[in-house]
Amino acid sequence: MKTFKLSDMKKGWFIGNFEPTVLKTTDCEVAVKAYNKGEKEPSHYHKIATEITVIVNGKVKMFQREFSAGDIIVVEPGDITEFEALEHTFNVVVKIPGANNDKYLSEKIATETELT
Repeated sequence: MKTFKLSDMKKGWFIGNFEPTVLKTTDCEVAVKAYNKGEKEPSHYHKIATEITVIVNGKVKMFQREFSAGDIIVVEPGDITEFEALEHTFNVVVKIPGANNDKYLSEKIATETELT
């Protein structure tokens, strides 16, 4: 048996091809993320991965729409979305496949600028 602390993981990501991780794999990436009201991520897209976000509790804005607890949002390669926590929020994020460096700012902001 092994045990880990989510607080030791980077931004909630605990499965994937990065360090630290509970399971090193390129098959997928998994995170449990907590956001405070008002936290945002810039408009971005993925070229390779499909990203599935499950809102566990709270409320967020993505694709110019509001989503709340129980909603599942599937972001496919090429879909451009922003993210804003409209209240304190917990979500689970799964990316398939695990694709390091596959997050790009939207062309509205910059052209092919990779996020870190």
